[in-house]
Amino acid sequence: MLTFQPPGFGQKSVQARLGKMAYYTPVALPWPIAADKAAATKTAPKRPIVIFFHNFGGGASAYEWSKVYAALAIHYTVIAPDLIGWGASAHPERRYSIQDYLDNIEDFIEQVSTEPVIAIASSFTAGLVARLAAEKPALFHKLFLTCPAGFRDFGKGAGRRLPEPIINAPFLDKAIYTLGAMNEIAVRNFLENFLFAQRDRLSNETVAAYLASAQQPNAEYAALSFLRGDLYFDLAPYIEQLQTPTAMVWGEKAQFTPVALGRQLADLNPYRVERFQVVSNTGVLPHLEQPGVVTALLLDWLQAA
Repeated sequence: MLTFQPPGFGQKSVQARLGKMAYYTPVALPWPIAADKAAATKTAPKRPIVIFFHNFGGGASAYEWSKVYAALAIHYTVIAPDLIGWGASAHPERRYSIQDYLDNIEDFIEQVSTEPVIAIASSFTAGLVARLAAEKPALFHKLFLTCPAGFRDFGKGAGRRLPEPIINAPFLDKAIYTLGAMNEIAVRNFLENFLFAQRDRLSNETVAAYLASAQQPNAEYAALSFLRGDLYFDLAPYIEQLQTPTAMVWGEKAQFTPVALGRQLADLNPYRVERFQVVSNTGVLPHLEQPGVVTALLLDWLQAA
């Protein structure tokens, strides 16, 4: 997965409860590595840590934010992990739970920082980050969330694309994953029809990155746990409890999680959800479709008092 990272970014890893977590961070020019070394020896102020968390779904990985985070690498310590079960991280053979991923995100933050972090996250993972921030606010300084959702928000399911008996059938579920996520045609179809609003914005590189992640050994376990609905929850109560300053950005044409849902969530806590901005003619991953726009919104949010 390192192939798909910006120049000067390298892969490192930490050990979490469920296995090794790979992450990507600047390690060479043109990034100010010398400044990081000076900070480590306390001869210069530490730069704020910004962690980018990718969405769930077949082929997901840290690549998802790679068109955005290089823009922050001069002034921030940028870290982009592959969550357990995704990308280059460990893929335990298990039926994952919500708590697995809450623990995974918490483990990672505690491994890479001793201070509250700025968390950037998308879609379902953004929902998990918001939930963790509500439960453990000391972990976070600010949140920037694109299309956050728990997929059972306000007691309503976002809807599965396959009937429950089929997706839960032994052997059949893995066959569905093999046919639907492990070949280039299937990956392109998934991205064009479910994640992107305009298919002409989908590059061959993006298809290749998603395919490489989807083809990792045991990649089906995390993807199927999500597709089955094992991980879904109601995000609304956690948005109400949120104490961390938060910005929400929404793709105008996001499937399953429409803008109306986003506004409903944001209205639960206008004191902490300080910004709600819609990116026109984009889907659930506006940072992949319009990375320049989302980068500008993110930088403006980070620079706000």
